[in-house]
Amino acid sequence: MKNKALIVGGGMVGAAAAVKLAKQGIKVTVIEQNPISAEQVLNSDEVDIRVSAINRFSEQLLDELQAMPLLKKTRAAQYKQLEAYESKPGQLVFDCQELNSSHLGHLIENKLIQAALWQQFAVLDIDVVSPQGLPLAITRDNDSITIAYSNQQFTADLLIAADGGRSIIRQMAGIGVTGWQYDQHCMGVLIKLDAPQQEKTWQQFKPSGPIAFLPMQYPYANLIWYDNGNKLKQLKQLDHKALKEQIKEAFFALPGDFDVEQVAVFPLARQHANTYVAERLVLVGDAAHTINPLAGQGVNLGFKDVQALAQALESQEDIGSLKALKTYESERRKDNLLMMSMMDACYFGFSNQLGPLKHLRNLALNLGNKAGPIKKQVLKHAMGGVGF
Repeated sequence: MKNKALIVGGGMVGAAAAVKLAKQGIKVTVIEQNPISAEQVLNSDEVDIRVSAINRFSEQLLDELQAMPLLKKTRAAQYKQLEAYESKPGQLVFDCQELNSSHLGHLIENKLIQAALWQQFAVLDIDVVSPQGLPLAITRDNDSITIAYSNQQFTADLLIAADGGRSIIRQMAGIGVTGWQYDQHCMGVLIKLDAPQQEKTWQQFKPSGPIAFLPMQYPYANLIWYDNGNKLKQLKQLDHKALKEQIKEAFFALPGDFDVEQVAVFPLARQHANTYVAERLVLVGDAAHTINPLAGQGVNLGFKDVQALAQALESQEDIGSLKALKTYESERRKDNLLMMSMMDACYFGFSNQLGPLKHLRNLALNLGNKAGPIKKQVLKHAMGGVGF
C-alpha cells in the first residue's frame, strides 16, 4: 500500500517537500488555508517585496523538482558577487570566479518560488485541501496519525509541519522551543532602480545595524535595513518621497536613482525547536528553526531539511517510523544550529561599537579576503555545500 503524508503549510518549504516526496511515490496531501493559482502568480506583473537569496544547493533542488526552469522564465536574477564591509577599504568580497562557477545564486521573489513548485501539484497528483479554521486535535494509533478540523479530518502515515515559525502543529504536539527576540527590527524596501542589471549583492555593517542591497531582476531591487523597531516603524509611515531621502542618506552606495515601491517592517527572532520529531510527526523549515536573516539563509536551510527528510524516508516501508525521522533530525539539527550560531556571532559581533572589537572585526574582514582556502570553504558553505 502506498505511504501517505500530510503536509500542513504550502509555502516554499512545504511545497518543496510535497513535490519531492510525491516524486518518491508517496501520496501527498497539502493542507493550506490560502491556496494559490500557480499560473496566475507566475504570469502576474505584480512584484513581491519578499525575496530570497537562493544558493546553489537550493537551485539544484528546485531544478530537480522542475521549478527552476519556470523561475528562469519569470523574475530570477543571478548574483555573481557578494560583498561585506564595515568601511572601505576593508571589504570582504566573494566572487563566483573563485570557485570557477558561473554565479553564486539567484535572488527570486518568494511567491514565484512557491508558485513554480505548486505548478507540479497537478502533474504529481498532489491534493490541496483547505479545512475550516484551526486544527482541533491530533491523534495517533500504531500505524497512522489523524488531524481533525471542525468540518474534516485527515489520516496519513506521517504528518509534516511546514506551517512556519508560529507553527500550530508544533504547539499541538507539545514541542517546545528555545530562542529570543533580537533588539532590532528589519525593514524591507522594494525599489525600482534606474540602473542596468546588477550582479553584486552587498551588506554594510553600521552602528545602528546592517543594511543590504539585493539586486532583483531589472529594474527592481530589495533594500534591507536593520535598526531600532520604533525608528523603522516611523520611517514606514513616511510617504515614499520622504522615505527615499532617508534611504539615500543610509544607502550611499546604490548604483543609481530609484523610486520606492513597497515597504514592510518585521521583528527579528531566533527560535529552535527542542526536537524536530515526535511519533509520526516531523517539523521542517521555520517550524523547526527560525534564523536571523542576516545572510538570507533561512529558506536554504528549509530546502536542506526537505532533501534530508526525503533521503531518510526513501525506501522506508513505513514513512512514519520514528527511527527514520530521527535519522533526519540527526543530520539537520547540527547543521542548522551551526548556521544559527554563525549568524548570531556576526549579528552580535558587528552590533558592538567597542573600539578594540571594531578593530578586530575590520582586521578579520581584511584577513578573510586574503585567506584563499578558508575563504573558499566559507563560500562553499554559504552556497549550500555543493562542489564545483
